[in-house]
Amino acid sequence: MFYVYLLESLSTPGRRYVSFTTDLKQRFDDHNAGKSPHTAKFKPWRLVTYIAFSDRAAAESLERYLKSGSGHAFAKKRLW
Repeated sequence: MFYVYLLESLSTPGRRYVSFTTDLKQRFDDHNAGKSPHTAKFKPWRLVTYIAFSDRAAAESLERYLKSGSGHAFAKKRLW
């Protein structure tokens, strides 16, 4: 499975992160352990939403959309 996930920083309110992975639990643990340079300084994180896909292309497509301007608006209204 491929997971698109949305994280929110507990230490920096309003700081959010969107990505995708094949191992959601391990990736979430990595974020909170500071192993990702993009998220290390804003840890700890909480998992807000995740969506599972059986198709990698679909997961990557949603991730790209959620990082776009209209995707930000959609996520703010529907997913956060």
